[in-house]
Amino acid sequence: MELKAMNRRTSPVNPAVFLHLTMVLLATGLLFTAWFSVYEVTSTRYTWDTYEQLLISLVASLFMDFGVLFLLFWVGIYI
Repeated sequence: MELKAMNRRTSPVNPAVFLHLTMVLLATGLLFTAWFSVYEVTSTRYTWDTYEQLLISLVASLFMDFGVLFLLFWVGIYI
């Protein structure tokens, strides 16, 4: 197969919006992290819900992970 016959691969996300995605995802992740921290400090033994803790921490982790991923993309580290 010749090089001219191959299609060029393009990113599904425009590289111009990497910075904006980074900021939005990291800010949302920090919001959920703060919510989790407040929940941990204010909950007592009787109001403690393990599933709610897991859900909040999972959502915070996902937003932070994708925020860091787009931060790496923005600075030019393509993994």
